[in-house]
Amino acid sequence: MSDQLKVVFTGGGTAGHVIPSKPIIAALLARGDRVTYIGSHSRLERDLIADLDVEFHAVTTGKLRRYFSFANLIDLMRVPIGILQAFLFLAKLGADVVFSKGGYVSVPVVIAAWLARIPVVAHESDLTPGLATQLCAPLVASQCINFDETSTDARRVVVTGTPVRSDLLNGNADRAKDWLGIDASLPVMVVVGGSLGAEKINETIRLALDELTERVYVVHVCGAGKVQRSLEGQSNYRQFEFIDKEWGDVLALADIVVSRAGANSLYELLSLRVPNLLIPLPISASRGDQIENAELAESHGWSMVLPQEKLTVQSLLSAVSLLLDNIEFWRTKLDDFPSRNSLELLLAEIDRAVA
Repeated sequence: MSDQLKVVFTGGGTAGHVIPSKPIIAALLARGDRVTYIGSHSRLERDLIADLDVEFHAVTTGKLRRYFSFANLIDLMRVPIGILQAFLFLAKLGADVVFSKGGYVSVPVVIAAWLARIPVVAHESDLTPGLATQLCAPLVASQCINFDETSTDARRVVVTGTPVRSDLLNGNADRAKDWLGIDASLPVMVVVGGSLGAEKINETIRLALDELTERVYVVHVCGAGKVQRSLEGQSNYRQFEFIDKEWGDVLALADIVVSRAGANSLYELLSLRVPNLLIPLPISASRGDQIENAELAESHGWSMVLPQEKLTVQSLLSAVSLLLDNIEFWRTKLDDFPSRNSLELLLAEIDRAVA
């Protein structure tokens, strides 16, 4: 292995296929390795890693769908073009190893790396692999996963977990209190419905607000354009479109969190040992991955789960009360969640692939 590794990252289509790579990229840069990112022309990946100041290349990609659509035919024709583009980029960069975080953007890059005999280290966050991960599994040197229960066809499988950002690990509850202006002694309940917000969760929280705020201080992250101005000034309630640099502090302050069950956000909550109520995205709006993630967490006693189909004002109030009334039980169960140095494990897999 040379002193400086040339590592190419890929993955995209959603933020969840990009953001978990950022701590790994930062660590590689800090030790003097060269990092390049290959993403799509959508600019999503480029914008998400802009603060890292790494070289970026875009290739043509086709979205992968599990259902019939004529668009699949067009996208299938795009994939070979992307493979050729990625192959040329990898050759020009002299890549030693590719790290794939999945999503349809990664498919042409992983195939190109396999054709070029460049080892690929892949990471899957969900309990059950997405379609891109399944397609690429036979081609990778190492498949890293979050949970022991995940099944994959890769030759080498390593449970690494996902690196949790340092700003979350170093959150400070007192800073959050100052930022929010909280001086009450009520428990704090943080509600988040994902990066775009969740209309059903938002609606139910607001309908239940009078009862909720008698018992908890509600910090509601409701999504872009979804702040309800009529609720400004409501006692024991703050709403935000999103929370950026203060998010780690807010999570440190939270007694409980109500959340979707996306793999990355769930892994963060479990790693931070925050008692949580999961309302996974229903099967009508997803491939069911959040439901599976939530069921796994519930089976270990790490989370309470309330299916969206059963979400009402009364069921929400009952679940929140049950969580708060047994808060020490949930904290004890969360102590059983495995602690891993995910960043070091992933860096070790990258080094091993080129050794």
